[in-house]
Amino acid sequence: MSQGAGPAGTTEFREYQWAYSIMDSSRVSTCLISMLLIVYGSFRSLNMEQEAREREQKKRQSDSLNNLITGEPVSIEQNKFATLDTMHALCLPLGASISLLVMFFFFDSMQMLFAVCTAIIATVALAFLLLPMCQYIIRPCSDGNGNRISFGVCGRFTSAELFSFSLALSIVCIWVLTGHWLLMDAMGMGLCVAFIAFVRLPSLKVSTLLLTGLLLYDVFWVFFSSYIFSTNVMVKVATRPADNPVGLVARKLNIGMVKEPPKLNLPGKLVFPSLHNSGHFSMLGLGDIVMPGLLLCFVLRYDAYKKSQGTLVDAGVPVPKGVGSRLTYFHCSLLGYFLGLLTATVSSEIFKAAQPALLYLVPFTLLPLLTMAYLKGDLRRMWSEPFIAQQSSKQLEV
Repeated sequence: MSQGAGPAGTTEFREYQWAYSIMDSSRVSTCLISMLLIVYGSFRSLNMEQEAREREQKKRQSDSLNNLITGEPVSIEQNKFATLDTMHALCLPLGASISLLVMFFFFDSMQMLFAVCTAIIATVALAFLLLPMCQYIIRPCSDGNGNRISFGVCGRFTSAELFSFSLALSIVCIWVLTGHWLLMDAMGMGLCVAFIAFVRLPSLKVSTLLLTGLLLYDVFWVFFSSYIFSTNVMVKVATRPADNPVGLVARKLNIGMVKEPPKLNLPGKLVFPSLHNSGHFSMLGLGDIVMPGLLLCFVLRYDAYKKSQGTLVDAGVPVPKGVGSRLTYFHCSLLGYFLGLLTATVSSEIFKAAQPALLYLVPFTLLPLLTMAYLKGDLRRMWSEPFIAQQSSKQLEV
């Protein structure tokens, strides 16, 4: 804005100030990073599943040969992914509410435990996030055989895995000493990607139950908790800093420190400060990335499964050829997530208050997906058993 703007220009700026706030660097960064995390986590999950399937096929072939020689039964590799069922989907909002209340009432007495557990989990998740980069860096120096180094009961690890863990541990240690928001965001990104990559939603039914329950959970604790607890419990817990473990240990051992270590904001959210407005920042909870991200990971796996099965012609109501026929469920859901995040941002600017992001993200991602699945004739299949071949399902019906 020019310095010579008159009263009319000032009035116009105030009238459209909410539009300028939406395009603030902190808002744009939050939107872009959250979408990138969902896309990366979903494709990382799909790639891990394909690699596990290839390993299982090779193992079955080798075990079959051994079975012919020794007569032993064929062993099948156990699934390393955590799959949520209907009971998990119904109980997760209740468990999240209990955890929120525990952190609200007992945070002061348990903040050391929260900080240490968060640092440990974030280290492992961040190592998982950094692993592909470390593999790329170490590849020219390695022999290409993927030799693993044994650490006794801890397991066997490749040099890339050890490098990524060392790098992640260094980042977490620097975060403990400095409390810098960028390192906290890096830890939060690792948690998001790891959760999306390792947790599975088996069907659209479980996805709908989970997201609907979490929507009610988010709305209650943001809008109505203040009437019961005289404060916004969700915002209070999300923005409450914890005492630094280094400072607590130093005081307990009577060790003098030159500088008091800073309080730590636990990585339960992504925080992006504004480049133009000092003191202003945008915040998005990790659950607002992970939970819709699980849905997008599910539809990405379904798109890949349909492609591998060769179901190029959809059953049910025919979809006109063109842009609509090339639109996958993943593209539809990702566009809905962007529109939901944009709507949540506009609402927070208009009402000047914290908004439950899932109130906007769930309808914008779930409803277009359900509509598209109905029009393409996939709704019944995606609702119950999406990853069973159509031929086998038709034989069961007969």
